[in-house]
Amino acid sequence: MSDPLVFHFDVDGENFTSAGQASTQVKKNLRQIGLSPDIIRRVSIAMYEGEINMVIHASGGVADVTVTEEYVEIVLKDKGPGIESVERAMQEGFSTATDSIRSLGFGAGMGLPNMRRYTDSMEIDTVVGVGTTITMRVNL
Repeated sequence: MSDPLVFHFDVDGENFTSAGQASTQVKKNLRQIGLSPDIIRRVSIAMYEGEINMVIHASGGVADVTVTEEYVEIVLKDKGPGIESVERAMQEGFSTATDSIRSLGFGAGMGLPNMRRYTDSMEIDTVVGVGTTITMRVNL
């Protein structure tokens, strides 16, 4: 694989029935490429958590996944409210999800911590009132 492979997804906001479709498709694509099950699992978990966060907090956004010979990069961009305190948001169990979101089984405050746990690097670029871009990499 000399040229990077790029997959683009639009993530529909506030639609929990379609949430997870992008991460499921990425999992299938990575399987077809022949990446190891461990890499596929790590990428899928990080992507799913990010996708759910965009649905819960940001009315959706876009996800771009790039596969090179060295890494898989996931870039998630939204035009949501931004993250007021990245430090607090990275704490396990911290969540700004509403009670109605929690009643659906989401909003436990593990999204960002899991995204960091399953990737080799993660950068969060966020501006309150403008949106958030999260860039994650899983090394191959």
